[in-house]
Amino acid sequence: MLADAVLGRRGITCSMSRRGNCYDNAVMESFFSTVKRELPEHFATNGEAKMELFDYIEVFYNQRRRHSRLGQISPATFERHACHHSPWRTLAE
Repeated sequence: MLADAVLGRRGITCSMSRRGNCYDNAVMESFFSTVKRELPEHFATNGEAKMELFDYIEVFYNQRRRHSRLGQISPATFERHACHHSPWRTLAE
């Protein structure tokens, strides 16, 4: 498949395996487990839950929390580094 070849050249692995492959959702399952462990179980309102989850993901999880899979740096730092070293960078400039 052409898309797989293009993604592969950029070091991206597409996750589209056969039905029942339990490893496809491993990253998301790990994320949900972390959220359940680090946030309260109950909130007073749905709005409070949304605000807490947004704050957790955008302020802490993506900006400051170190991830072992990314070499102990935050996703935001990883993304900045990837964008800075991207072959597509010159097209946007």
